[in-house]
Amino acid sequence: MDSVRTCIGCRSRAPRSSLLRVVARDSELVVDEPATLPGRGAWLHPTIACFQAAVRRNAFGRALRVSRPLDATQLENRLNWLMDN
Repeated sequence: MDSVRTCIGCRSRAPRSSLLRVVARDSELVVDEPATLPGRGAWLHPTIACFQAAVRRNAFGRALRVSRPLDATQLENRLNWLMDN
């Protein structure tokens, strides 16, 4: 059985396999595909709507317990690419 996580964008619960794990690396948000990078991770539906909701609510900083600003450009580009393909 797949474990359940909460999306930091829409706050709905979903199976881990349907969410992306995101970690903070050097002030940048990085997608952790295999979910093996060390440190705290935040879970997010792979949609622009959930990403924008998380950014608007500063959910990445709270979930990852990071007080410095995080660059979400790489994550946003990845989500845009996923939506186009």
